[in-house]
Amino acid sequence: MSILINRSTRVVVQGITGKAGTFFTKDMIQYGTKIVAGVTPGKRGATVEGVLVFDSVLEAVEREAAEASIIFIPAALARDSILEAIDAGIKLVIYLGENMPVHDMMVIKRKLQEKSCRMIGPNTPGIISPGEAKIGFMPYFCYQKGPVGVVSRSGSLSYEVSYGLTRAGIGQSTSIGIGGDPVKGIDFVDALGLFEQDRDTQAVVMIGEIGGTDEERAAEYIKGHVKKPVISFIAGKYAPKNKKMGHAGAIISGGKGTFESKIDALKDAGVLLAKLPYQIPGLVKDAIGL
Repeated sequence: MSILINRSTRVVVQGITGKAGTFFTKDMIQYGTKIVAGVTPGKRGATVEGVLVFDSVLEAVEREAAEASIIFIPAALARDSILEAIDAGIKLVIYLGENMPVHDMMVIKRKLQEKSCRMIGPNTPGIISPGEAKIGFMPYFCYQKGPVGVVSRSGSLSYEVSYGLTRAGIGQSTSIGIGGDPVKGIDFVDALGLFEQDRDTQAVVMIGEIGGTDEERAAEYIKGHVKKPVISFIAGKYAPKNKKMGHAGAIISGGKGTFESKIDALKDAGVLLAKLPYQIPGLVKDAIGL
């Protein structure tokens, strides 16, 4: 199976008439994603790739039973679009953009909790359930359907690792890019919990990086709640000290967030660790007996 999305998931694209919205709508439709509506205020009645455009997300929910939304709006203006989707009853919001103001995300996080809505992002390539649907811009050829869940802070590493699994004949149930921002929607713990509940996911690959404490918190969760094998790679071992990394969440402070602290926490949780990404397929095969 898969988590969060499948071929029947009904998706609305906010900002569908913009350049990025139009381009990626076509790409997602070609993959098989069920795009049922678009939203651009003032463009009601237009069509993009055969998809009808509405003025509001509420219209898309009422008319087309949309249940997930992907948003192509600049970060400085995205808060209201995300809140609109949540208030309209959307249950999964994907926001790809970078540079989302932290205060905006704090407001959004509270609304997500109030409305029992999940969000992927910001600063993410999205989510793909191979052979089912993708909501985002990840390259489809890197993936094939199979039993391994993938969750990553890094978009490019999620492609590389998934492609390595695919070339080794190991498919994926779902791959999620949680993003590298300090305040985000779904995190490692959320994804691990969903994969643990999915009967067809046999193992989880978790791709982390230096900075923040996401991996340390995930390790604590794994010890108490995850029975399936977890294989992990942590990027940034050779990063120069006192150098700013690319992701906003890659901040080391108080002895937490270092490469060593993450490795120690994951080892203590029984996670199988790859020193380099190319080792991951072998560890997965050993873990699930392929």
